Amino acid sequence: MKSADPAHVITAARSWLGTPYHDQASLRGVGCDCLGLARGVWREVVGPEPFPIPPYSRDWGETGPREVLADGTRRMMTELHRSEAGPGALILFRMMPRAIAKHVGILTGPDSFLHAYERLGVIEEPLTPAWRRRIAFAFLFPAR
Repeated sequence: MKSADPAHVITAARSWLGTPYHDQASLRGVGCDCLGLARGVWREVVGPEPFPIPPYSRDWGETGPREVLADGTRRMMTELHRSEAGPGALILFRMMPRAIAKHVGILTGPDSFLHAYERLGVIEEPLTPAWRRRIAFAFLFPAR
């Protein structure tokens, strides 16, 4: 599968900067959560979403061994080892040790990423060692 141009992915993601945080939303400038941001970038870079996202609770990833987010992402994106992820890659984070991955971001540079964060909305920030340690999975957006 051919991958999308990383510069196009980053431009699309940055167009969401300043969008307020809102659970389960995916409307640029209106509101989104981290998954909604990824969905919006997908629509701009790849096209229509391949399947509907079912409603989810705020604590959906707090229990259970199944990597729900990673499993779903594998169905439509190319997975790579997290150490190979570069600008334009979608990254999934474990927010707590031994928990499943449930937070999504997009790398914008070797040491920066963009994500939707509660109370802050869509922001771009440094990929600090604390964030880098939490990366569990990395994927490439496919070309249109």
